[in-house]
Amino acid sequence: MYKHVALLVRKAGMSHDEFVTYWQDNHTPIARDIEGVVRYQTVVPVDPEVSEFDGLAELYFDDLGALHDALGSEGSRDYDPAKGTAKAARDDVDNFLDVERRPRIIGEEVVEKDETGGDTTGLYKHSAFLVRKDGMSHDEFLDHWANTHVLLAREIPGVVRYARVVPTDPERAEFDGVAELYFESLDALRAGLGHESSRDYDPDHPKAKAPREDVDNFLSIGDRPRFVGRETVQKDVTGGR
Repeated sequence: MYKHVALLVRKAGMSHDEFVTYWQDNHTPIARDIEGVVRYQTVVPVDPEVSEFDGLAELYFDDLGALHDALGSEGSRDYDPAKGTAKAARDDVDNFLDVERRPRIIGEEVVEKDETGGDTTGLYKHSAFLVRKDGMSHDEFLDHWANTHVLLAREIPGVVRYARVVPTDPERAEFDGVAELYFESLDALRAGLGHESSRDYDPDHPKAKAPREDVDNFLSIGDRPRFVGRETVQKDVTGGR
């Protein structure tokens, strides 16, 4: 499936609590009815005080054409709908988002591990927005990520789901990819990846230490936003795909 991930920042003058209330009560009912959306999930930070963003909005489509029709292309930082629910969602973002500070990525989801049965509501997720290291091409980055790092990361203790989001148009993408690791509890996430106030892993377990050491081989750590939050599936008509 193809996925649109928006990293949300609330508009000036709005508190985080006000943002979350508006997002969940007003915007979500509009967004989940956008034509072509087969799954929609929201992720709220577990510690807003140290989070780099106020939330993640993730919309899935069966094909890339449907995504572009609803939300615009990689070359546009914003929705470009002509009518219907997509337009309503686009018009509503100005009510609660700082649109200029809203990075996004459009990509294809590759599931590397899944013990959840497709139900991720209530799970804790670490989303790392990846930027390749200097001197490495995007293709070299993808090769190392898929064939070396994945083998290490999916063995991190406590990980119940691990997915990658690979950009469909890397030349225009704001990131080289997104790594999503799910845990059943916040304690399990912190044991494997460190606290959300740290931008990096801080593990003791050898199977957590190995992927931490490997990130230096293909990532620009200082340019890698991360987000630790709790997920809610707002819509799912995929049948567990």
